[in-house]
Amino acid sequence: MKLSQMLFVTLRDDPADAEIPSHKLLLRAGYIRRIGSGVYAYLPLMWRVLQKISQIVREEMNATGAQECLLPQLQPAELWKESGRWDTYTKAEGIMFSLTDRREQNLALGPTHEEVITTVARDMIRSYRQLPVHLYQIQTKFRDEIRPRFGLMRGREFIMKDGYSFHADEESLKETYQDMYQAYSNMLRRCGLTFRAVEADSGAIGGSGSTEFMVLAEAGEDEVLYTEDGKYAANVEKAVSLPPDAETSPFSSYEKRETPGTETIDKLCKFLKCSPTNVVKNVLYQTVYDNGTTVLVIVSIRGDQEVNDVKLQNELTRLAPNYGANSIIALDVPSSEAQSKWTAKPLPLGYIAPDISDDYIKSGSNEKIVGKFLHFVDKTTIDLKNFVTGANEANNHVVGANWGDQFQLPEIIVDVRTAKIGDRAIHDPTETLQSARGIEAGHIFQLGTKYSQAMGATYTSEQGKDKPLFMGCYGVGVSRLAQAAVEQSYDDNGIIWPVEIAPYQVIVTIPNIKNAQQVEVGEKLYAQLNQAGIDTLLDDRNERGGVKFKDADLIGIPYRIVTGRAIENGKVELVERKTRKTHEIPINEVVSKLGEQIKSVNREQGTVNSRQ
Repeated sequence: MKLSQMLFVTLRDDPADAEIPSHKLLLRAGYIRRIGSGVYAYLPLMWRVLQKISQIVREEMNATGAQECLLPQLQPAELWKESGRWDTYTKAEGIMFSLTDRREQNLALGPTHEEVITTVARDMIRSYRQLPVHLYQIQTKFRDEIRPRFGLMRGREFIMKDGYSFHADEESLKETYQDMYQAYSNMLRRCGLTFRAVEADSGAIGGSGSTEFMVLAEAGEDEVLYTEDGKYAANVEKAVSLPPDAETSPFSSYEKRETPGTETIDKLCKFLKCSPTNVVKNVLYQTVYDNGTTVLVIVSIRGDQEVNDVKLQNELTRLAPNYGANSIIALDVPSSEAQSKWTAKPLPLGYIAPDISDDYIKSGSNEKIVGKFLHFVDKTTIDLKNFVTGANEANNHVVGANWGDQFQLPEIIVDVRTAKIGDRAIHDPTETLQSARGIEAGHIFQLGTKYSQAMGATYTSEQGKDKPLFMGCYGVGVSRLAQAAVEQSYDDNGIIWPVEIAPYQVIVTIPNIKNAQQVEVGEKLYAQLNQAGIDTLLDDRNERGGVKFKDADLIGIPYRIVTGRAIENGKVELVERKTRKTHEIPINEVVSKLGEQIKSVNREQGTVNSRQ
């Protein structure tokens, strides 16, 4: 492509609404243009990047035997109600666009396609002989983000590869899950990215286990905790670890003490001259299930630890059937206004004890509010001796308390603490957790029978019995991955694309188009390189050489050939964007040298054909 013929406009200044480097650079370099909140146009350069990423994804998926298809973006609400996720996505998370058509039917724009693909499987898969089956698509998805941010990182419209597999049993599912683990690793490696595969929370998708593939970058929204030995890595929402050992309590006997103005752990510990590890703090949460039922929860956790809201929500979701519900639509620490709807008397906030009485809940205030507290105790507290905790009375605590003596240990023991950097690893206590920032580029799930049971998707086994299909789900954010690549690799001058996914691998720059010899050599090399299968862009614009060099750096093409003064000696200048190395090479060796350079990169990253 000749740059003079391309829709190509660059900006010298950072756009005011762009927050992170990759967003700024993609806008400045003319890759994307904002159309509305969280909605962007992919311009020619970006579309080439997306096509290259999509092709890598396609090759790796096809190599595993997965079959490409295309599913509808418009989905009937009935399917989502069958799976029990309609309220979760439209009310709780509120991320799904829903609408009503002229026939008064409720529809949604798909943020994901588990319901649709399960319907297809229910209608078409009859026998174990048809299994396993793995289908995938690459298409636009929609997510009604409350605060779209960071360009393509958290947009309302995005391109994604999502795949779904169906199996006769869990063993077959795990085999495909491992195939996808390898395929996803291959995809990111072939895209030239540094990444880490980590244990993750399954979130609204559900299932028994999942792995996220994180592109490592400082601007990553997710925190990854890992060990240096490479044997453990997890998203902070999922991570587990050994907390620091508790200090010996300075209290040897039980008593109630007046502790004015100690509603926080720091104030309390200073007042009592004890360690936060000696304290059992009791945190109040309010949970609303999808059937409208409100449950009030007390979580007892060690004073130096914080509750992980994702882990807590997972524990409460498991209890949803106990309240005739399927999922949670809200979980938070109740505000004063929220408390006023159900409290019978003022709560001793900051001084709550593990045994707070249910009579704080107003009797018959609302049939949807469960009339007693649900008590959880975190594992960090169960071995504490002579601990400090609230006395259910403002400005008072008790010291020297013990489970089984002054307080009954709650029946539901959970791990809802937030793992932190520096914690000891469970698999090897000599290893400590390190932290890195990551951008989620892919996520694979073992869904099991969650959707097949809810939607009646069964197959006939070899013994002639109807059984629910086992299911897996595998997603890659294609447009997000493109921006993640920029976030991982840029400098003060602009983008530095990996060779494998750059819109063009080479840019031939003619510094002075009024110089006939420069033009002749430039156009000749442009034609030869393209003929050799090397994607090449020709900057033949009527601009100053300095402008062209700045634009070449900004748009991040991996190699630049400059037909400058060196052509008088039969040479051109070769500039490597990543290293800034510059050297002159003979004109007649340009095609062979660049071809070998690009092949070397491909060999290093690996190609799908070489691994099959």
